[in-house]
Amino acid sequence: MRADARKNRDHLLAVAGAAIGEQGVDVSLRDIARRADVGLATLLRHFPTREALLEALLRTSFDELTALARELEASGSHEDALVSWVRACVAWTTEYRGVTVLMAAAIEDTESALHASCVTLRAAGARLLTRAQAAGAARGDIDGADVFALVAMLAWLGDQSSLAPRADHLFDVVASAILTRPGSRPAEAERPERRR
Repeated sequence: MRADARKNRDHLLAVAGAAIGEQGVDVSLRDIARRADVGLATLLRHFPTREALLEALLRTSFDELTALARELEASGSHEDALVSWVRACVAWTTEYRGVTVLMAAAIEDTESALHASCVTLRAAGARLLTRAQAAGAARGDIDGADVFALVAMLAWLGDQSSLAPRADHLFDVVASAILTRPGSRPAEAERPERRR
Protein backbone atom coordinates (compact mmCIF):
# COMPACT_ATOMS: atom_id res chain seq x y z
CA MET A 1 0.00 0.00 0.00
CA ARG A 2 1.35 3.42 -0.93
CA ALA A 3 2.27 5.77 1.90
CA ASP A 4 -0.49 8.28 1.07
CA ALA A 5 -3.11 5.51 0.85
CA ARG A 6 -1.90 4.13 4.22
CA LYS A 7 -2.12 7.62 5.74
CA ASN A 8 -5.69 8.08 4.43
CA ARG A 9 -6.70 4.65 5.71
CA ASP A 10 -5.21 5.33 9.14
CA HIS A 11 -7.02 8.70 9.27
CA LEU A 12 -10.34 7.02 8.42
CA LEU A 13 -9.76 4.43 11.17
CA ALA A 14 -8.94 7.12 13.73
CA VAL A 15 -12.08 9.09 12.86
CA ALA A 16 -14.21 5.92 12.83
CA GLY A 17 -12.86 4.91 16.23
CA ALA A 18 -13.81 8.27 17.73
CA ALA A 19 -17.26 8.24 16.10
CA ILE A 20 -18.01 4.68 17.21
CA GLY A 21 -16.74 5.45 20.71
CA GLU A 22 -19.21 8.35 20.92
CA GLN A 23 -22.24 6.96 19.09
CA GLY A 24 -21.81 3.20 19.03
CA VAL A 25 -21.27 0.73 16.22
CA ASP A 26 -24.43 1.82 14.41
CA VAL A 27 -23.03 5.25 13.61
CA SER A 28 -23.70 6.19 10.00
CA LEU A 29 -20.90 5.49 7.53
CA ARG A 30 -21.86 8.77 5.87
CA ASP A 31 -21.26 10.54 9.20
CA ILE A 32 -17.84 8.90 9.53
CA ALA A 33 -16.93 10.02 6.00
CA ARG A 34 -18.14 13.56 6.73
CA ARG A 35 -16.11 13.73 9.95
CA ALA A 36 -13.05 12.48 8.05
CA ASP A 37 -13.65 15.17 5.42
CA VAL A 38 -13.91 12.63 2.59
CA GLY A 39 -16.70 11.41 0.38
CA LEU A 40 -18.62 8.25 1.19
CA ALA A 41 -17.15 6.64 -1.94
CA THR A 42 -13.65 7.17 -0.55
CA LEU A 43 -14.59 5.51 2.73
CA LEU A 44 -16.19 2.60 0.87
CA ARG A 45 -13.15 2.22 -1.38
CA HIS A 46 -11.07 1.51 1.73
CA PHE A 47 -13.78 -0.35 3.66
CA PRO A 48 -16.55 -1.74 1.41
CA THR A 49 -18.78 -2.75 4.35
CA ARG A 50 -19.37 -1.68 7.94
CA GLU A 51 -17.98 -5.02 9.09
CA ALA A 52 -14.80 -4.51 7.06
CA LEU A 53 -14.34 -1.13 8.75
CA LEU A 54 -14.99 -2.61 12.19
CA GLU A 55 -12.68 -5.56 11.56
CA ALA A 56 -9.84 -3.22 10.59
CA LEU A 57 -10.57 -0.97 13.57
CA LEU A 58 -10.89 -3.76 16.11
CA ARG A 59 -8.23 -6.19 14.85
CA THR A 60 -5.43 -4.56 16.86
CA SER A 61 -7.47 -4.77 20.05
CA PHE A 62 -8.40 -8.40 19.36
CA ASP A 63 -4.73 -9.20 18.79
CA GLU A 64 -3.73 -7.41 22.00
CA LEU A 65 -6.33 -9.28 24.06
CA THR A 66 -5.24 -12.59 22.53
CA ALA A 67 -1.60 -11.77 23.33
CA LEU A 68 -2.61 -10.82 26.88
CA ALA A 69 -4.23 -14.25 27.28
CA ARG A 70 -0.95 -15.90 26.22
CA GLU A 71 1.01 -13.76 28.70
CA LEU A 72 -1.39 -14.56 31.52
CA GLU A 73 -1.26 -18.26 30.67
CA ALA A 74 2.46 -18.20 31.30
CA SER A 75 2.35 -16.31 34.58
CA GLY A 76 0.29 -15.83 37.69
CA SER A 77 -2.25 -18.06 39.32
CA HIS A 78 -4.83 -19.83 37.19
CA GLU A 79 -7.77 -17.95 38.68
CA ASP A 80 -6.05 -14.53 38.57
CA ALA A 81 -5.12 -15.08 34.92
CA LEU A 82 -8.70 -15.91 33.96
CA VAL A 83 -10.28 -13.07 35.94
CA SER A 84 -7.68 -10.52 34.76
CA TRP A 85 -8.30 -11.44 31.12
CA VAL A 86 -12.08 -11.29 31.44
CA ARG A 87 -11.78 -7.92 33.18
CA ALA A 88 -9.54 -6.60 30.36
CA CYS A 89 -12.05 -7.80 27.76
CA VAL A 90 -14.96 -6.17 29.54
CA ALA A 91 -13.04 -2.89 29.88
CA TRP A 92 -12.19 -2.92 26.17
CA THR A 93 -15.70 -3.77 24.97
CA THR A 94 -17.20 -0.83 26.85
CA GLU A 95 -15.12 1.52 24.67
CA TYR A 96 -17.31 0.73 21.66
CA ARG A 97 -21.00 0.69 22.55
CA GLY A 98 -22.79 -2.15 20.79
CA VAL A 99 -19.68 -4.07 19.75
CA THR A 100 -20.65 -7.10 21.84
CA VAL A 101 -23.79 -7.61 19.73
CA LEU A 102 -21.65 -7.64 16.58
CA MET A 103 -19.11 -9.98 18.16
CA ALA A 104 -21.80 -12.45 19.24
CA ALA A 105 -23.29 -12.45 15.73
CA ALA A 106 -19.85 -12.78 14.10
CA ILE A 107 -19.08 -15.93 16.08
CA GLU A 108 -22.01 -17.66 14.34
CA ASP A 109 -21.49 -16.11 10.88
CA THR A 110 -18.49 -17.62 9.11
CA GLU A 111 -18.89 -15.04 6.33
CA SER A 112 -18.47 -12.12 8.74
CA ALA A 113 -15.27 -10.10 8.47
CA LEU A 114 -15.12 -10.27 12.27
CA HIS A 115 -15.58 -14.06 12.50
CA ALA A 116 -11.94 -15.16 12.61
CA SER A 117 -10.90 -12.51 15.12
CA CYS A 118 -13.84 -13.28 17.42
CA VAL A 119 -13.23 -17.04 17.24
CA THR A 120 -9.55 -16.49 18.09
CA LEU A 121 -10.49 -14.26 21.01
CA ARG A 122 -13.03 -16.76 22.34
CA ALA A 123 -10.43 -19.56 22.04
CA ALA A 124 -7.94 -17.49 24.07
CA GLY A 125 -10.46 -17.16 26.89
CA ALA A 126 -11.33 -20.86 26.63
CA ARG A 127 -7.67 -21.80 27.11
CA LEU A 128 -7.46 -19.70 30.28
CA LEU A 129 -10.67 -21.27 31.55
CA THR A 130 -9.50 -24.82 30.75
CA ARG A 131 -6.22 -24.13 32.53
CA ALA A 132 -8.09 -22.89 35.62
CA GLN A 133 -10.48 -25.85 35.48
CA ALA A 134 -7.58 -28.33 35.27
CA ALA A 135 -6.13 -26.77 38.42
CA GLY A 136 -9.48 -27.02 40.18
CA ALA A 137 -9.73 -23.23 40.33
CA ALA A 138 -12.81 -22.79 38.12
CA ARG A 139 -16.10 -24.64 37.91
CA GLY A 140 -16.25 -27.38 35.30
CA ASP A 141 -19.74 -26.78 33.95
CA ILE A 142 -18.85 -23.74 31.80
CA ASP A 143 -16.88 -23.44 28.59
CA GLY A 144 -15.27 -20.80 26.40
CA ALA A 145 -18.59 -19.85 24.84
CA ASP A 146 -19.92 -19.12 28.34
CA VAL A 147 -16.91 -16.91 29.14
CA PHE A 148 -17.45 -15.03 25.86
CA ALA A 149 -21.13 -14.56 26.75
CA LEU A 150 -20.24 -13.35 30.26
CA VAL A 151 -17.89 -10.74 28.78
CA ALA A 152 -20.73 -9.53 26.54
CA MET A 153 -23.18 -9.47 29.46
CA LEU A 154 -20.84 -7.54 31.74
CA ALA A 155 -19.93 -5.09 28.96
CA TRP A 156 -23.62 -4.45 28.27
CA LEU A 157 -24.16 -3.78 31.96
CA GLY A 158 -21.38 -1.18 31.94
CA ASP A 159 -23.01 0.53 28.95
CA GLN A 160 -26.26 1.16 30.83
CA SER A 161 -25.94 4.48 32.62
CA SER A 162 -28.37 3.51 35.37
CA LEU A 163 -26.55 0.22 36.04
CA ALA A 164 -22.94 1.24 35.39
CA PRO A 165 -22.27 2.11 39.06
CA ARG A 166 -23.02 -1.55 39.90
CA ALA A 167 -20.80 -2.96 37.13
CA ASP A 168 -17.62 -3.48 39.17
CA HIS A 169 -19.51 -5.09 42.05
CA LEU A 170 -21.41 -7.40 39.72
CA PHE A 171 -18.19 -8.29 37.90
CA ASP A 172 -16.80 -9.49 41.23
CA VAL A 173 -19.98 -11.47 41.93
CA VAL A 174 -19.79 -13.19 38.54
CA ALA A 175 -16.06 -13.84 38.87
CA SER A 176 -16.56 -15.37 42.31
CA ALA A 177 -19.27 -17.62 40.88
CA ILE A 178 -16.84 -18.91 38.22
CA LEU A 179 -14.05 -19.63 40.69
CA THR A 180 -14.21 -22.71 42.92
CA ARG A 181 -11.49 -22.26 45.50
CA PRO A 182 -12.81 -21.05 48.85
CA GLY A 183 -11.76 -17.48 49.44
CA SER A 184 -10.85 -16.89 45.78
CA ARG A 185 -11.54 -13.26 45.07
CA PRO A 186 -10.86 -11.23 41.96
CA ALA A 187 -7.69 -9.21 42.44
CA GLU A 188 -8.40 -5.51 42.95
CA ALA A 189 -4.96 -4.67 41.62
CA GLU A 190 -5.85 -6.13 38.25
CA ARG A 191 -8.82 -3.82 37.71
CA PRO A 192 -8.07 -1.39 34.85
CA GLU A 193 -9.42 2.12 34.63
CA ARG A 194 -12.80 2.25 32.90
CA ARG A 195 -12.53 4.36 29.77
CA ARG A 196 -15.62 6.16 28.50
